[in-house]
Amino acid sequence: MSRTDACLIFNPVAGQSDPEQDLAQIREILEAEINLDIRFTSEEKGADEIAKEAIAQGATKIIASGGDGTLSTAAAALVGTDIPLGIISRGTANAFAAALELPNTIEAACQTILGGATRVVDAARCNNLPMVLLAGVGFEAETVKRADREAKNRFGMLAYVMAGLQELREMESFEAEIETEDKIITVTAVAVTVANAAPPTSILAQGPAGVVFDDGLLDVTVIAPVSRAGAIAASYHLLQTALNENAVQREDIGYLRAKRVIIRTNPSQRVVLDGELIGDTPIDVECVPGGLTIFVPQESAPASPIEKLEGLPGLKVESKSTSGFEE
Repeated sequence: MSRTDACLIFNPVAGQSDPEQDLAQIREILEAEINLDIRFTSEEKGADEIAKEAIAQGATKIIASGGDGTLSTAAAALVGTDIPLGIISRGTANAFAAALELPNTIEAACQTILGGATRVVDAARCNNLPMVLLAGVGFEAETVKRADREAKNRFGMLAYVMAGLQELREMESFEAEIETEDKIITVTAVAVTVANAAPPTSILAQGPAGVVFDDGLLDVTVIAPVSRAGAIAASYHLLQTALNENAVQREDIGYLRAKRVIIRTNPSQRVVLDGELIGDTPIDVECVPGGLTIFVPQESAPASPIEKLEGLPGLKVESKSTSGFEE
């Protein structure tokens, strides 16, 4: 591959549009300036494996087109490299593009790539697996489990809403121990989310109302309602504050930022990582500052409060005698 070539990783089954038309539009815009090596994902070969192969063969740019799963796995393969990633979202949720403030239409995404501007953002590792967006413990993981592929193909984004409403009926709290570099927090919760990047619609990650994806820190949000009605009210409050870019004010929602966080629960809880179920707690998540380079239309620098824990049920905060983690 020459220096001006790029590998386009294309998921032919993403979203609900016509993949042939989508690919034709991408080629029409990009191939005027970029020589595309087009490779398709399949059940046998994911975007991460394709990206690694392309890099080994000399690709200096990777462009990924598909849903959040495709985009996240392609990005994961580039963590720790200087190879820029172009994002063309064609999925059900398009959370990846929204989280990183990227356009979510094919034309605008292609123009962003052609513009050539890049930005270095953080990545993370969760239980030694690459993480670009977030890890969810409890409620969010159960919701993702309910929103299967058939439901997403049939209902689109409504599949997640429907799954969340169903999960509310069976909502159960758990004891969570959250360990950071300088403290150990014990709390009763229904969900704990650790985010590197997250769109406003990922409401369970929105305690600080503006997840900062290039500050070298993880954003941890603790959701701790004591009833189903409280859970609904908390969810609505999170959505409103996120859309208005305000930090939460409810006592049953807390948040903090940390470079690394270890979460243990009793009983064990399911864990979702960048939209995919990966197993159960405990989890160990560590930020990888500046771990990913992406093509962007323009830069932004959001800011929001660092921490709020007061009012959470069963809250106990213990300062650690030494800073850091015991390995």
